[in-house]
Amino acid sequence: MGQYERLILMAEDELTQYSTDARKVEKLRQKIGLSVPPGEQRQVKETLLAEMPTDPISQIVENQRQVVALPFWGIAGLGLLLGISFMQPVDFIATFVGVAIAFNVQKWGWKLQAKRLVLQTLEEIEAKTRKPADEKPTT
Repeated sequence: MGQYERLILMAEDELTQYSTDARKVEKLRQKIGLSVPPGEQRQVKETLLAEMPTDPISQIVENQRQVVALPFWGIAGLGLLLGISFMQPVDFIATFVGVAIAFNVQKWGWKLQAKRLVLQTLEEIEAKTRKPADEKPTT
C-alpha cells in the first residue's frame, strides 16, 4: 500500500471521531508529519489536486452525502413496505436498488471527504513549514 492510500485510510479513521474539523486536521497533521517525508507529501498533494472532482454534483455529495442518499433510503423502505404488504416480490427490486445506490453514494461522499481532509492537512503542513522561513524574529 502506497503513501496515498495510507493517508486516505488515516483520514477516514479521523472522520470516524466526533470532533471539529480543526481537531481532525491537527491530529492528522501530527501523524503525517511523523510518517511521511516532505517529498512524498508534495507528491500526494499533487495527486489529490489532480484527482479531486470539481463538478457541482461531487461537491454536493462531498458536503451533504447523507442528504443526497436519503431519497434512495426512502425508495428502499417503500419497496420493502410494498413488497411485504402486497406480497409482490417485484417490489423488492426497488429495495435492493435503493439500498445499493444509497450505500454507494454515502461511500463516495465518505471517500471525497477523506481526500479533502488529507488535502487540507497537507496544505496546512506546507503553510506552517513556509511560514517560519518568511518571518524573521524581531528583537
